[in-house]
Amino acid sequence: MENVRVRFAPSPTGYLHVGGLRTALYNYLFARKNNGKFILRIEDTDRNRFVEGAVENLIDALKWCGLNYDEGPDIGGIFGPYIQSQRLSTYKEQARKLIADGKAYYCFCTPQRLEKLREEQQKQKLPQAKYDKHCLHLSKTQVQQKIAVGIPFVIRLNVLPNKKIIFDDVVRGRVEFESNNVDDQVLIKGDGYPTYHLANVVDDHLMQITHVIRGEEWLSSTPKHVLLYDAFEWERPVFAHLPLLLNPDRSKLSKRQGDVAVEDYRAKGFLKEALLNFVALLGWNAGDDKEFYYMNELIEKFSLERVNKSGAVFDLEKLNWLNEEHLRKKSNEEILSMLKTEICNSQFAILNFSDHYLLKVINAMRERVSFVHEFLTKSSYFFAAPKEYEETSRQKNWKPETSEQIQKLRANFAQLENPSKEDYELALKQTAAEFNISAGKLIHPLRLAISGTSAGPGIFDIAEILGKDEVLKRIDTALALLR
Repeated sequence: MENVRVRFAPSPTGYLHVGGLRTALYNYLFARKNNGKFILRIEDTDRNRFVEGAVENLIDALKWCGLNYDEGPDIGGIFGPYIQSQRLSTYKEQARKLIADGKAYYCFCTPQRLEKLREEQQKQKLPQAKYDKHCLHLSKTQVQQKIAVGIPFVIRLNVLPNKKIIFDDVVRGRVEFESNNVDDQVLIKGDGYPTYHLANVVDDHLMQITHVIRGEEWLSSTPKHVLLYDAFEWERPVFAHLPLLLNPDRSKLSKRQGDVAVEDYRAKGFLKEALLNFVALLGWNAGDDKEFYYMNELIEKFSLERVNKSGAVFDLEKLNWLNEEHLRKKSNEEILSMLKTEICNSQFAILNFSDHYLLKVINAMRERVSFVHEFLTKSSYFFAAPKEYEETSRQKNWKPETSEQIQKLRANFAQLENPSKEDYELALKQTAAEFNISAGKLIHPLRLAISGTSAGPGIFDIAEILGKDEVLKRIDTALALLR
């Protein structure tokens, strides 16, 4: 496939939705698979929905994910500008061409007339409200007179009746619409801005987009776009409409039922590799049972022909599992870098931990965490002495006689020189023998004393990582508090 050019064209209305991320990802994968170009275009012609800072947020989210585009608003390109509000003269010029060819016309109808028309059509129980072409037959002179005296207008496409609108979709197959069900859509609004439909088609053509890969919600707009391509006598791109994203109850994915923004998942500590892996599988598979992918594997395997028609369920459990799997596959050095960043943004930021120490923590905990931040939340005792003790473990494991036994264990630990975990274990077993009790009678209260919890890595591993001085200090604190 030669000269493939695809685009991700979000509106700057807030955050990057995971559905938008999937659209961007599929475009990116398709471009890279076919040695093509991936373009970012900002469609900001609906000024009522524009959110300040949204463009920067979108760019930041895409770059965090590693979806690096070849052309875009911040890096330029030969078909720029890539922000639609900077291309208004282009849309007006193209609309005037359609008027000159008799394929579009000026409409001067007031909002009041349009509302009355809608009400009348609703009373007649027509399937949908449509403009009645009232202004189509105005003469050139009438049009010029109205414009000259400043009467507000829009520009509409003249949709011919009783025509079949047919196009092929890579995902959906052949799709047919009746032109009688398509309104004389507005191309240029009263504020001089183009509608989404005109700007979208004009830009896709002028930017030489070969494949339009977008969400299913745009399928109903495609007849309008096809009509515009035909009116301009332009070659249509290849269309591919992606299935809806669904909640587990198969309702449309929405913020009401959970997080839908890429920024939310990033803030919660999800790895970008896991999020992209998960999103790639929302409506696509390679034809096998494989679920774990790196980006280079997704590029190699991806094809539009393997995209499903049916909606894709957003399964948070699967995302959590993938995050755990991707974290497992990272080297200790990669995790170290992320953990240091996590520490800098935590309550432990003022403390100083050596890389050597942190690597030992990582070795002890990496099979017990699904997120990098869980090194801190699940094993905070590696970063600060416990300030409280798990009550269930305290009641179960700290008996009246325990203080005496732990005091003796502390004395035996104190005699050790630069102890290894095996040294700690041997000292504990010797102490247990002195009291004629099982090792477990000391292991559980020792764990409570130095970690404050009843779970975690082996207690002797914890002791070795913390070091003898810290272990003795924590035992002393526990002996004072757990009477």
